[in-house]
Amino acid sequence: MDSDASSREATERMIDWARLGLDIQAHASHSAEACALFDKQRFSLVLINMKHSHAEGLKLCGQIRQNSQVPIILLGGSPDYALVKQALLYQVNDYLAEPVKSSHLSDSLRNVIELLNRSEPVASPQTAPSQERSKPSPVVEIVMRYVQAELHQNITLKKISDALHFNCAYLGRKFKNEENMSFNEYLLQQRMEKAKRLLEQTDMRIYEIANEVGYTEIDWFYKKFKEYTGISANEYRKKQVVAR
Repeated sequence: MDSDASSREATERMIDWARLGLDIQAHASHSAEACALFDKQRFSLVLINMKHSHAEGLKLCGQIRQNSQVPIILLGGSPDYALVKQALLYQVNDYLAEPVKSSHLSDSLRNVIELLNRSEPVASPQTAPSQERSKPSPVVEIVMRYVQAELHQNITLKKISDALHFNCAYLGRKFKNEENMSFNEYLLQQRMEKAKRLLEQTDMRIYEIANEVGYTEIDWFYKKFKEYTGISANEYRKKQVVAR
């Protein structure tokens, strides 16, 4: 669905749909028209342009989800956290905020096609030059914010994906494609970096720091910290004291 004809044409020109094995079968300018199309034919994928009306786009998501689990990709919306979270409650497959890049759209479509075909993972498109790399997509940003807020808790990607009504395997691939590291690698990085800051800037005991970054077993924290930094937590703190 896209209420603006020129915007719709721009989306159509953005990628080679046929190369991905996709065929654009119908267009709708508003939610009522889109619902009427659903009554007449079956679709494998729905794209909704959120740029001109967030409310209309979310309304259509809700209407579709009453009767169908067809994959939905939202395009051109605001990166606002609350809006993205609301969209994910409708179990959308992806949310590409403005400005939408062709590489991001292609990546999203490939992942949806993979889910539809239930086949082996499709190779990700070639990474764009580093200077063109944008900030994380709203979906990945939500995951990162969740990690920051709940770092002291037991965190798993499965728990996050369940809370967002998202496919866990797809969310993991999307995270790795954007951040060039797995979710677990990112989680370890955030825990260890916070532990380092606490060792540097506070007088907290090491078991307290371990709890603060999500480790209930002190020995496991010691092991992971040494693997990450190359030295023990005690040695790291002593080096900071000497350096002051």
